[in-house]
Amino acid sequence: MTKKIYGIDINSEITPLMVRDAINECFWQAHCADSGIAQYDEKISHEYCQSIVRKAFDDAGGDFDHPNKESIMKCLENLVEFSKNFRDPSIIQKHKEKIMNLVNRL
Repeated sequence: MTKKIYGIDINSEITPLMVRDAINECFWQAHCADSGIAQYDEKISHEYCQSIVRKAFDDAGGDFDHPNKESIMKCLENLVEFSKNFRDPSIIQKHKEKIMNLVNRL
C-alpha cells in the first residue's frame, strides 16, 4: 500500500514544488476545511489559505513559485508561528511533523 502525506507518495521522488503543494493542502486542512468559509465556497477557502502560505514564503525571503528546501523550512516556521494564534500546539506539531517527513526527503 502506498503511503501518502497530503497527496504526496512518500515512496516517489519528492520535489520542492510537491512539498509546497503539500504545505498548501496541510494549511487548508488545518485552518479552513472545517470552517464556515470552506462550507460556503471551497475554492475561495483554498485561495485564502494559499495566500497565507504565499505570504509566509515572502516573509521568509523565499519564492512561492520556485521554492527550495531552505525557503520551505523558513516558510514552515512562519506558518507554525501564525498557527499558534489559532490552533492547539499538538495539532500544529502533528501537521509540522508530516510536512517535515516530506522536507527530509528533498
